[in-house]
Amino acid sequence: MTREEKSIAIEDLTAQLESSKIVYLADISGLNAETTSNLRRACYKAGIQLEVVKNTLLAKAMEASSNDYGALPETLKGNTSIFLSEVANGPAKIIKDFRKKSKLPVLKGAFINSEIYIGDELLDSLASLKSKEEVIGEIIGLLQSPAQRVISALLNQFKDEEVEA
Repeated sequence: MTREEKSIAIEDLTAQLESSKIVYLADISGLNAETTSNLRRACYKAGIQLEVVKNTLLAKAMEASSNDYGALPETLKGNTSIFLSEVANGPAKIIKDFRKKSKLPVLKGAFINSEIYIGDELLDSLASLKSKEEVIGEIIGLLQSPAQRVISALLNQFKDEEVEA
């Protein structure tokens, strides 16, 4: 790879990092071609962009980015794949699903809305994160619940008054 190609690759990676609030790093080396293809297909269906990247280029892109990746660049050893997503728990769920059949992929770390998560042991907690839509739905449900109880109590009160009359 020439210097110009490296420079272009770093610029492209930096742009991708800048535009994504959710970045997962994982090691998918050791997956056979069929499993890797299945992983890519699952990511595509979930709206997750999966790319195998060179560690040095990714480290430079992280450094050039306006985001603070903290200690995440220190995890860039061995093979690294980057998962870019709009849903915070999307990549974790896919990785967890693939881990039912093998020990791979191995989560190196994640950058989720300016928070840094490092280590494979965090996979379960990252997979259980709720998406923005799920949280909004729960809040709406909680807000509706008291109103529904009040309306139900009022309706019951009116029914009781009609029966007495």
